[in-house]
Amino acid sequence: MSELAPYAARSETSRGRAIPEATPEGRTEYQRDRDRIVHSTAFRRLEYKTQVFVNHEGDLFRTRLTQSIEVAQIARSVARNLGLNEDLVEAISLAHDLGHTPFGHAGQDALNECMRDHGGFEHNLQSLRVVDHLESRYGAFDGLNLTFETREGILKHCSPRHARDLGALGERFLQHRQPGLEAQLANVADELAYNNHDVDDGLRSGLIDIDALSTESIFRRHLDEVVRLYPNLHDRRRIHETVRRMINSLVSDLIRQTTENIRRVDPRSIDDVRAGPPLVAFSPEAQQEQQSLKRFLREHLYRHFRVARMAAKSRRIVRELFAAFVDDARLLPPEFQQRAATDGSRAIADYIAGMTDRYAILEHRRLFAIEMH
Repeated sequence: MSELAPYAARSETSRGRAIPEATPEGRTEYQRDRDRIVHSTAFRRLEYKTQVFVNHEGDLFRTRLTQSIEVAQIARSVARNLGLNEDLVEAISLAHDLGHTPFGHAGQDALNECMRDHGGFEHNLQSLRVVDHLESRYGAFDGLNLTFETREGILKHCSPRHARDLGALGERFLQHRQPGLEAQLANVADELAYNNHDVDDGLRSGLIDIDALSTESIFRRHLDEVVRLYPNLHDRRRIHETVRRMINSLVSDLIRQTTENIRRVDPRSIDDVRAGPPLVAFSPEAQQEQQSLKRFLREHLYRHFRVARMAAKSRRIVRELFAAFVDDARLLPPEFQQRAATDGSRAIADYIAGMTDRYAILEHRRLFAIEMH
C-alpha cells in the first residue's frame, strides 16, 4: 500500500467494532473486514443476483458479484493515487450490494412496496443488516462485526427516521456531515462502473446499438479514436476497447478533480473531511456526460420492452412470495419460521432479499406450480 495521506482512514485509529476483538495478527483491521466479507454467504450469493439481466438470460452478463469486484478494482486504483486506505475502500466496495434483492431494482421496488406498512425496504440498510445481524458464522457475535468505517461506507443513504435508530452510525445523516473519503470514493466508483458496464452489457444483448449510443458524446469520442487507431477490429473488440477507454478517461478525471477539491479545502484529518463538503467528484464536464449517459440507458435499456417484461415477472414473483409467507409462515424454512414469530414481516423480507434470482424462481414454482414438491 502507498503512503497514506493525513486525511485518510487509518486502521489503528478506527472507531472500532461493536463487539471488541483482539487486534488481528498479520493484517490490518480493514483487511480483516475485507476477508470476512469475501468469505460471507451473502457475498457468494451475489454471483447469482442480477445487474440488469436476470441470471438465466446469459452467462456473460454482469452480476452483482462481478459488479462489486469491478467497483473494488476501480476504487482501489483511485485510492492509491489519492493516498487513501486501499483496504478500506476495497472492503466497502465488496460489501455495498450484500443486501440487494434478487432481480435487481425491480425486486427491490417490489419488496419495498410489500414492506410499505412495516418500515419499507432499502438495499443499503439491508446490506448493513446483513453484516450486522444476518450473517451467521462466528461464535462470539451475529453478523460480521465489521469496523465503524466499513459500516459507514456501506450505508450510502439513510432517511432521518432510520438514522435515529442507528446511533453513532446514523449521526452524519442527521447532522449533514460527510463520511470518510474512502466511503465517498466507493460510492462514486459504483456509479462509474454501473453506467459503463451497462453500456457493455446493453450492446452485448443487442438491446441498444452502436449507432444510437453514438449520440452520446462520451461514447462517440472514444469510439472515433478506436476506429482511427484500429480500423479493422470486429464489433466485440471495438466495443470493449471503447468502453475500456471511457472508464479510463473517467477514472483520470475523477483523480484530477478530487485532487483539486482536496487541495482547495485542505483537510488535515479524517475529522476535517467529515466536517467539510463532498470531495470525491468528477469535473462538471465529466459529470454532465455521465448524467447524459445515465438518461440514455434509462430510456433505451432499462425501459426496453424485453427488460420491462422480465422486470414485471420479477416483481410478481417477489410480491407473490411475500404474500404467501405472510398468509402462512409455515411455508418458510424452519429457521425463518422461528424468526417470523418475533420479527414478523421483516424476517420474511430478510428471507426474500437473501434469495438469488434462480432460487426465487424455483421457490415460486415450489409454492405455486402443482407439479413441484
